[in-house]
Amino acid sequence: MYAVIVTYSSQFPIFAVAADIVVLTLRDAKLCVLLIRRSSSVFTGRWALPGGFVRINESLEDAAYRELREEAGIGPDDVRLEQLRSYGDPGRDPRPERVVSVAWLALGADLPEPTADTDADRAEWVPVDEAFERELAFDHAQILHDGLERARSKLEYTTIATAFCDPTFTLPQLRRVYEAVWNTSVDARNFQRKVVSADGFVEDTGEVIHGRGRPAKIYRAGAANSLYPPIMRR
Repeated sequence: MYAVIVTYSSQFPIFAVAADIVVLTLRDAKLCVLLIRRSSSVFTGRWALPGGFVRINESLEDAAYRELREEAGIGPDDVRLEQLRSYGDPGRDPRPERVVSVAWLALGADLPEPTADTDADRAEWVPVDEAFERELAFDHAQILHDGLERARSKLEYTTIATAFCDPTFTLPQLRRVYEAVWNTSVDARNFQRKVVSADGFVEDTGEVIHGRGRPAKIYRAGAANSLYPPIMRR
């Protein structure tokens, strides 16, 4: 059951609140987004972001986490979740009530294979470039665009890139996060210099990985949230 707010003036609509989530992860070095194929009565057969109506007894954040759990088997410890923005243009949803969506951005590493929920017959990770080629339901193409740009910009001035990494990682692995999210190449030597000089971005574990070349140091996420100086896109 979801909440419907009823007013006593014809100037104000009956409306419902939904939570839609842009879930991003890296798979095979590609930035991917979670999409579901709808099987409900609205936009049947169309691809969409995971989401659903906020129930009458839950908060907006609780609704987002519930949808992540139901449609992707993702728990609160698996992702970094933040509110993106709200979408409420008239006509964004063909149902009779006015539907306002509070959208969220969720970033995680090695997220599991999704399973379709009750209102979907298929769920899959899709490279973001391919996702934009699909005719997404509602205004989800705009929500996806906004979520992608938020992720790209936050890589510049925060340490959120580590959300795409395992608990420990090498600097080349971290650099590949930037390359996948920004969809561009990043100079390895310059990137390493900026990362190790940024206070609190990463911590050296003291361990190394031995391979064909020089041993690679292993790092973990540092305590900082903001990144100074920032690592800017070209």
